[in-house]
Amino acid sequence: MAILKYSRQRESIKNYLYGREDHPTADMVYMDMRQEFPNISLGTVYRNLSLLVELGEIQKITTDKADRYDAKTMPHHHFVCKRCGCVLDMMVPVEDPLPSIRACWDDGDIEEYHLEFYGICRQCKNNS
Repeated sequence: MAILKYSRQRESIKNYLYGREDHPTADMVYMDMRQEFPNISLGTVYRNLSLLVELGEIQKITTDKADRYDAKTMPHHHFVCKRCGCVLDMMVPVEDPLPSIRACWDDGDIEEYHLEFYGICRQCKNNS
């Protein structure tokens, strides 16, 4: 891979995500980055988010609503609220399904997996 040129905008996006727990969307990142970089484009934010995902510095969480971004790259799972779309970290032990999946799957090598749980978050539940 070629050497990546330093970018203040990319570094700011990464630092912004490291300071967040709420798994923002690209639009949320864009709106907040405009405070620091008034001329930044939404395309620049998307390109930098994609590059950071490709480099393994952040992860993208695909949901039914909008993709979310997470600076925590250590293995963990997520809870996605079906009402408001919020994404919460689930730092709970979940048995690794790979051994049993590998025992019955022979159509290729599994390199990674993502496990998301869907339901109604506490805030939406309390507002009902």
